[in-house]
Amino acid sequence: MLKKIKFCIVGFLSIIVQSKAQTNDSFPQLGKNSVKEVINAMTVEEKVLILMGLGKDNWERPPKDNWSLFVAGIGGRTYAIPRLGIPSVIFADGPAGLHISPNQIVGAKAEMEMQASEQKRTSELDKTRKKIKSSYYYCTAFPTETAIASSWNVDLVEKVGKAMGKESLEYGVDVILAPAMNIQRNPLCGRNFEYYSEDPLLSGKLASALVKGIQLDGVGACVKHFAANNQETNRHSFDPLEVGTGWHRLLDKPTINAVISQRALREIYLRGFEIVTKEARPKSIMSSYNRLNGFYTSESKELLTNILRDEWGYNSFVVTDWRAGIDVAAQVMAGNDLFMPGRYQYEELIKAIKDRRLDLSSIDMNVERILNFILTTPRFKRYENSNKPNLSEHSKIAYQSALESIVLLKNKNSTLPLKKVKNVALFGKTSYSFITGGTGSGEVNYKHAVSILEAFKTGGYKLSKVLEMKYMQFIDSVRNNSTDKKIKQSVDFHDEMSISSEIIKDQEKNTEVAVITIGRSSGEGFDRKVDNDFNLTRNEKELINKVSDIYHKAGKKVVVVLNISGVIEMDSWRNSVDAIVLAWQTGQEGGNAVLNILNGKETPSGKLAVSFPIKYADVPSSDPKMFPGIPIENPVNALYNEGVYVGYRYYNTFNIPTAYEFGFGMSYTQFEYSNLKLSDTIFKDKIRLSFTVKNIGKFSGKEIVQLYISAPKSQLDKPTYELKGFEKTVLLKPNESQLIIIDISPKLLSSFWSGKSAWIADKGIYEVLVGSSSKSIDLRSSFNLNNDIMVEKVNNYLYPNYMLNELNSSTN
Repeated sequence: MLKKIKFCIVGFLSIIVQSKAQTNDSFPQLGKNSVKEVINAMTVEEKVLILMGLGKDNWERPPKDNWSLFVAGIGGRTYAIPRLGIPSVIFADGPAGLHISPNQIVGAKAEMEMQASEQKRTSELDKTRKKIKSSYYYCTAFPTETAIASSWNVDLVEKVGKAMGKESLEYGVDVILAPAMNIQRNPLCGRNFEYYSEDPLLSGKLASALVKGIQLDGVGACVKHFAANNQETNRHSFDPLEVGTGWHRLLDKPTINAVISQRALREIYLRGFEIVTKEARPKSIMSSYNRLNGFYTSESKELLTNILRDEWGYNSFVVTDWRAGIDVAAQVMAGNDLFMPGRYQYEELIKAIKDRRLDLSSIDMNVERILNFILTTPRFKRYENSNKPNLSEHSKIAYQSALESIVLLKNKNSTLPLKKVKNVALFGKTSYSFITGGTGSGEVNYKHAVSILEAFKTGGYKLSKVLEMKYMQFIDSVRNNSTDKKIKQSVDFHDEMSISSEIIKDQEKNTEVAVITIGRSSGEGFDRKVDNDFNLTRNEKELINKVSDIYHKAGKKVVVVLNISGVIEMDSWRNSVDAIVLAWQTGQEGGNAVLNILNGKETPSGKLAVSFPIKYADVPSSDPKMFPGIPIENPVNALYNEGVYVGYRYYNTFNIPTAYEFGFGMSYTQFEYSNLKLSDTIFKDKIRLSFTVKNIGKFSGKEIVQLYISAPKSQLDKPTYELKGFEKTVLLKPNESQLIIIDISPKLLSSFWSGKSAWIADKGIYEVLVGSSSKSIDLRSSFNLNNDIMVEKVNNYLYPNYMLNELNSSTN
């Protein structure tokens, strides 16, 4: 059947080419005529094809048309209809930097010339590709979103977005599939490195900044994964090998169904998406793989139309995650416009139209949104990409963002910064092979990443050649001899090398300090494990214990650097070492940033955007029914019974101690908070608060100030307090101060009442808490709200399809 369809499409396309050659002026042209005129001139087949995103294999095209793949390594593109002036626009991955292959890129000018005739297209493409065969087009690897969230720096994140947008523009990419912004509900989610935080306000504000930066020069951002894509286990339910043979075959494993209360959805899992939609106006949004309260997100009209478009005012297009969903007609009617990559959907949509199960007006609406978007793209505007973005300038932004993402977690007796140290022992394989980012679609093809070893060498430090040789031999052996495909691709997934006490003793005699790097990676398609991942492996614990014991007996210090993708257990070993630096996965300049934090050339300014629990059992969603995977085989439902009590909301309200709390981060200097003022003691339409932050230490530094509000409890159970504002200061020299001003709006005071389908701010006394973390509060005040405020009335959507037993602090 598929061959027959391909034959028909090829024949259909040849008719179009002939028609174009005869008289192109007789057809409406996109950009010259109205979008509606162009749609009216389209055949039913063309309308359906416009919804079919094209993948790397160009399934619907004859081989001679492979010229359309202008950028190697892209995620997909749209269908072109030359007779109507509709070009193919390009999509590429990129939460931590643009993800394309570093060669075979064809400029927009060459593309336009190649459209002149069939013969010219082929010859020009061959000529262009031969010309660039020896050239490479690298991209900048920035910190992962988990890392850069620790910067809490909105302006810096926008600069990163602008750099990503520039690289996309100059390499001929129209849409970068970023930011990813699901909530870090559970530390085992394999894709957490692509997500910002456990808090929706922080996630929404940082994502908005990235979107604004990306879109400054015309490239589109694609916010993903909408919504509740909080685990990788059973995120998808089809066999990729079956796609293209008709309706894809369902496997025994189902797609996971996230069962979430309306309140938790609105306050936690949709709130960040709402913020970025309203504040940054992204050009596209990607629906997720998972089901949400019984329905695939790409088939949920309540999610994609009623909430996203009608309530939030979104007016652009929605694209599926790659091969998501089941019922194509339902996806169209739900408001999911573009299918990536469209293969089997063509046949299904044509059939649905013929069977009158789908009205053409729904198709027209999808097509209209896609065409309106195409009008805004660089490719449609014939931007001549140079293939020469300013990578050296972007490297500076990568360094600054890495620097501000690093968090100092421990600094016993001012171990750091390192003083008068020249001889250093580097332990741990990750000291020699820095992990820039996670695996999967979030990877970046960069030219060079600075390791911690390289940074120390460049910095003039003397390092052990014995250790370097042993670790490099170990890394090479793992890469060459491992039969595990995942380990062969990335040594980061292999256990640490065992080091004997004798070798450590020899190193201690010749060095002044030991630096141990612990590495963790994760990726798309699989979740992490508790043993040997969240918890350290036996080899890692032995390494820390042996090195600490030997160096401490000699009166020398031990520093641990965490080059990790996500939260790990730390309570069992953190007291053994003198200092802990959380480097996250901070991109290609991470090694340089780590060194300059360690030696004091830079002052650490990052703070945690996620909580570090003492043990996995303390995580509110640690019950396998709530975050199902191993040991549950082929789970069907993930029950979000923790409700709104995610992260610090849970730990603070239920008095569960953490290893390191949300918002925590140390500095080499100290800051003083003072002079908190409120514009009024009675809340009307808003309240402005102000206070002063002063650097009272000896180092220049930046402080991240955090505003939390404790709301009165009436009939609705609420967390102890929640983040409602934040700001990062400028670089303050000793004795310098900065005035901070934060406005509080009614929406910030409100909670979502499911029974009333409304955001309501309850009357009563609201306590204002200002501090340096969610546990360290320096200033307090309060104001009164005399009457309830109905902030926003919405509709009764996305009711859970399974009974939940949510946490309640009053019954704790």
